Amino acid sequence: MITLRPSSERGHANHGWLDSYHTFSFANYHDPQHMGVSALRVINDDKIQGGQGFGAHPHQHMEIITYVLQGALEHQDNTGARAQLKAGEIQVMHAGTGIVHSEYNASPTDLLHLLQIWLLPNTKAVQPGHSQKNFADHKGATLIVSADGRDESLKINQDASIWQLKFDDEITEIKHELVRERTYYLHVATGELTLNGASMKAGDGATLTDEIQARFQSSGTTQALLFDLP
Repeated sequence: MITLRPSSERGHANHGWLDSYHTFSFANYHDPQHMGVSALRVINDDKIQGGQGFGAHPHQHMEIITYVLQGALEHQDNTGARAQLKAGEIQVMHAGTGIVHSEYNASPTDLLHLLQIWLLPNTKAVQPGHSQKNFADHKGATLIVSADGRDESLKINQDASIWQLKFDDEITEIKHELVRERTYYLHVATGELTLNGASMKAGDGATLTDEIQARFQSSGTTQALLFDLP
């Protein structure tokens, strides 16, 4: 079964410096019908103006994934880590027993567009930290996050995987085998595609249950994330 989540039904908050759409309940947006899917708790689609960002704030017992679509993000935390993520890069942060971090648009003028994703961990006694990797040059289906770090993906503390799906003039179709007992969630980040014949555009999502194959097709430049969840 495929259940679509249209982009227009998401929560929305525009603070001027930050224009954010919430796939699931977050901050002042609360919908008991959309509290997350399995271990996936948050997908925030954020556009941040130049020179702006989130000041130092704490997190605990959460796996936080940042996926940059446009621009560059400056990250700093109380472990002493400082990093910059550019378009095509992904960061996994283990909030674990507690971490304080800040996130800013690294440019004073250019727009920053990113997805911030939260997954509930399967263990809470985790030392805080982070890792990152650039997947900008990868096309087709690429495993970018997994529980065991296989195939050079980034490791998270949850029985979950995230696949990056990238289409262009050469890659117009991707088929992905599914396990019927697992739950899957698709988020279209940019562009348009069809999922098993259903049309989807940027910001749209879909939950897949009791399915054995997903067939994605796109005739243009499109990016999406496929979550494989317990």
